[in-house]
Amino acid sequence: MEVINTILQILLTWVWDYILIYMLLFVGLYFSFKMKFSQLIHIKHMVSLLTEHTGTKEQSKTRVSSFGAFAVTSASRVGAGNIAGVGVAIYLGGPGAIFWMWIIALIGTASCLIENTLAQAYKHNTPEGSFRGGPAFYIAQGLKSKTWAFIFSILMIVSYGLVFNSVQANTIAHVMTTFFSISNFNIGVDLVIFTLLIIFGGLKRVIKVSEVLFPVMALLYLLTALIIIIMHFTEIIPVFQLILSEALGLKEATTGAFGFMVMQGIKRGLFSNEAGMGSTPNAGAAAYVSHPVKQGYIQSLGVLVDTLLISSATAFIILLPQIHILQEGVTGVALVYRSMNLTFGDFGGYCLTILVIIFSYSSILGNYFYGEMNIKYMTDSKWALNAFRVGALLMLFYGAMTAIQFVWDMADFFMGLLAIVNISAIFLLRKVALALVKDYMKQLSRGKDPIFHRERIPELTQVECWGDNEYRAFQQDLARRQEKK
Repeated sequence: MEVINTILQILLTWVWDYILIYMLLFVGLYFSFKMKFSQLIHIKHMVSLLTEHTGTKEQSKTRVSSFGAFAVTSASRVGAGNIAGVGVAIYLGGPGAIFWMWIIALIGTASCLIENTLAQAYKHNTPEGSFRGGPAFYIAQGLKSKTWAFIFSILMIVSYGLVFNSVQANTIAHVMTTFFSISNFNIGVDLVIFTLLIIFGGLKRVIKVSEVLFPVMALLYLLTALIIIIMHFTEIIPVFQLILSEALGLKEATTGAFGFMVMQGIKRGLFSNEAGMGSTPNAGAAAYVSHPVKQGYIQSLGVLVDTLLISSATAFIILLPQIHILQEGVTGVALVYRSMNLTFGDFGGYCLTILVIIFSYSSILGNYFYGEMNIKYMTDSKWALNAFRVGALLMLFYGAMTAIQFVWDMADFFMGLLAIVNISAIFLLRKVALALVKDYMKQLSRGKDPIFHRERIPELTQVECWGDNEYRAFQQDLARRQEKK
């Protein structure tokens, strides 16, 4: 095991320190400047798109709404990374790591918008009347490389369907054993049973559960953070000063601690908001919208909600009560628990346990969704799908039983590989993506509700959707909405 850990650390250093960090920053900034930072300017417009209709009542039974896709991706994003991950970032990199989580989120919104726009552009119809797509589709069709599309799908299946879910299971097991003294074995068995009942019901059931879980858990957690902020309002300015001084301070900048702090913020930020990793497009492609860029905007909003709201809430939960007594040696969920306990007493631990379970379990469902979408890209075999489901359940059990650091390191490694493949793909497809954004902004500036036809972008070839039939359907939907108004 020690040899495996040593090799893993070497691989992590190469993937993150020498490749991914520069790709993330360059591509995110490139698209931000090309789009004139529209992904940060039009936040009000992003929110309005969440109510996008899915056609008639009968059509909505098979189609996935823009909010449904947003809920799945948000459920996957908002999980262990937002609670345990923030605790790990503060423990390893100090409070300054939070600042770099914010920076990577703001930059990452551009990459997220582009990858989801491309997923919509290259999506396929399904026999059930919905859509499916994602990076594997735009790599295969846009870059004409089925080999790289296959490699990406394998990485998605292994990372999200298997490794990342073991992280979520590990977090659930950690809080359950700490606060309720339940054995890891029993927790693993319970997770397997509950998840089995949902995932064998198909993707629509996963979406329906996510649509309920995500809003509930987000509101409860933000309410908890708000109460703590009110109770410790005198420490708000000192906490901001602490974060900024450590993030930009000369002391940290002149030592090796600065680079380590930045890296922790970026790692935990990326694991949390998933911008540029190629995960959210798998759900984003399933949405029924009249223009590809609409879902790009919606998923960008998810990055901001995840990091600037949920992860920041965790940072303030940790730092406000502990700003003068932050202990060394306390990490992950335990760091959050200590703050909750200082603020609410024993009740805080129980409250946190429930929130962590909801957060992490919703991520399990979202991650599974991504894995199944990529299985279906590779094959229609029921045997392959059921084998993946069994593998996903076994990894939940494994995650509940294993050590925390090894699981997080494995997640970081696969996350890095995924991001490298996907970021390379969206950059190579930048002409198509930016042409789609330009078309959308042109219609929006004229006061129109943007509708897309594939003939508007000559570079957009081998596309199954967005033809005459879809264009007429969108026009009819728009006419019906205007009549209701």
